[in-house]
Amino acid sequence: MSTSLPHETGPTPDEASVDLDQLRRTYRAQRDRRAPSGSTRTYTSTAGAFGYYAKDPYTPHRERRPLSDTVEALIIGAGFGGLLTAARLKDAGVDSVRIMDEAGDVGGTWYWNRYPGIHCDIESYVYMPLLEEVGYMPKWRYAPGEEIRQHAIAIAEHYGLYNDALFQTRATALEWDAERENWLVTTDRGDRFHATYVVTSSGTLTQPKLPGIPGIETFRGHTFHSSRWDYSYTGGDADGGLSRLADKRVAVVGTGATGLQLIPHVGRDAQHLFVFQRTPSTVDVRDNRPTDPEWAASLRPGWQRERMENFLEVLAGEHVEESLVTDGWTATVDLQRQILSGAVDESVSPEERELRDELDDARTMNRIRSRVDDVVADSATAEALKPWYRYMCKRPGFSDEYLQTFNRPNVTLVDTADHGGITRMTETSVLVGDEEFEVDCVIFATGFEVGVSGVLSGTLPVTGRGGQTLLEAWGQGIETLHGFSTHGFPNLFHLSALQNANSVNFTHILQEQAEHIAAVIGEGRRRGARYLEPTLEAQHAWVREVAATASDTRAFQAECTPGYYNGEGTRSIGGATYSPGPVVFHRVLREWRANRMHEILVDPSTSRPQETVGAGVSA
Repeated sequence: MSTSLPHETGPTPDEASVDLDQLRRTYRAQRDRRAPSGSTRTYTSTAGAFGYYAKDPYTPHRERRPLSDTVEALIIGAGFGGLLTAARLKDAGVDSVRIMDEAGDVGGTWYWNRYPGIHCDIESYVYMPLLEEVGYMPKWRYAPGEEIRQHAIAIAEHYGLYNDALFQTRATALEWDAERENWLVTTDRGDRFHATYVVTSSGTLTQPKLPGIPGIETFRGHTFHSSRWDYSYTGGDADGGLSRLADKRVAVVGTGATGLQLIPHVGRDAQHLFVFQRTPSTVDVRDNRPTDPEWAASLRPGWQRERMENFLEVLAGEHVEESLVTDGWTATVDLQRQILSGAVDESVSPEERELRDELDDARTMNRIRSRVDDVVADSATAEALKPWYRYMCKRPGFSDEYLQTFNRPNVTLVDTADHGGITRMTETSVLVGDEEFEVDCVIFATGFEVGVSGVLSGTLPVTGRGGQTLLEAWGQGIETLHGFSTHGFPNLFHLSALQNANSVNFTHILQEQAEHIAAVIGEGRRRGARYLEPTLEAQHAWVREVAATASDTRAFQAECTPGYYNGEGTRSIGGATYSPGPVVFHRVLREWRANRMHEILVDPSTSRPQETVGAGVSA
């Protein structure tokens, strides 16, 4: 079933001939439906009056005494980035490693997101890190969330990280102690302890957000965010069986990657489900299957590193003899270049390459739109579910159950595009225009604030040498060496994609970052460096390199439907990462570690960077 206003859907290009001019007009018209001139979609943070949406429903609050001790390394964030950094620091001989997180346990996004149907959308054999180190083989090609969360726990146990872990704890300030030459860390639990090295790994998609719907606070039914799933209300677990929804009218707001996974379960169990959609996702085949035991038994030591590197190289556009992973990501490599960094085909002119990629994009999207017609019985519903935009305007989605859900008589698709989203909420209803939908429960599958770590948002103020704050130092733009560290802020490292590399398999990126940070700290300890801080010259040189090689994605993103990739249609995300791609970037890091480590090692006797060239670190 579907309810929506009539709208122009445009032509359906066939494989033999694509009218790009007409298709561009259709894409532009569909974009403008969702972002009328002069208006933007607003979101509300799960803080302040809406802070209860972000509360932890999984782990009871535990009281403890404040700490006032000293550790060698503090890692803020216990997702895969923090766990990988802690593991590599342990490997490098740093025994005193403390992990800290606002959550009640390790896992990061996999701690918070436990909604029904949750799986990774990157092959688990390359997504789940340290499989060989921990001695684990995923049960599925695309592992369910609970399996991934348990793997994060296994990593923490394997490396002894629970021995000095602070959970349910948020860092409130970092201040460089010039006398001790280490960091004073304060928290919301009253802690005031010191750390020689601090690594922030608080993630890029961590703070849940709500749509800025007028009247959202007046609704008297039940509400929650998908990242804080309320099984006490729905019944069931991450495998489904939401039996307590059998007499409930449920609204799900959001049809991104999260919605694709949870909507089939809610549609299966609710009395009636209303799916509120502003923009349809691309929905390609998932093809999940159990791990083949014979294949697993045939693997030789080092197989995961080889497979991860191969997958990264394929997605970065590098030449490989054989692609070890064949999936929806490896089938659309050239299309991903519109957003993600990597190599491009230099054998043709940029104009020819863009035309070729646009034609390939049109054929790919035509296939995805045709799949909607093949699966969804109701023609109006099928039309509303078709994505009319370029492939990488939104994160691609994969599911073998989502489209089928709309063939259920108890599921209604509500297309909100012509209203810019839901119009308002009342005590009992959700309204789109003048159409009212009475519901008992509203589930917000509306995602997260993008790239807003505590450091960038200012909720974790950082004060470095001379009393300068990090945000003051970045007042004219972010300045780092390789994205990790900034002059004036000794022994402080960041895990992120800023001025660093990026890929759809971000855990591989995090693993490379963790290995780099551990190698730098390990070499600093070996050399007796007073502290680790990049020179201004090296920092400026890297910022210039990032700018000089940056891909300009503004024109592409300006034509895209609004979403988090383009700041809801208000800005481009281009230029923030190292455009030549992760394979090239990791090569740059290896060369730097081997020959230019002196740019960050501060001599213990002179307070100046050590001049010795060739640190001899190649890990």
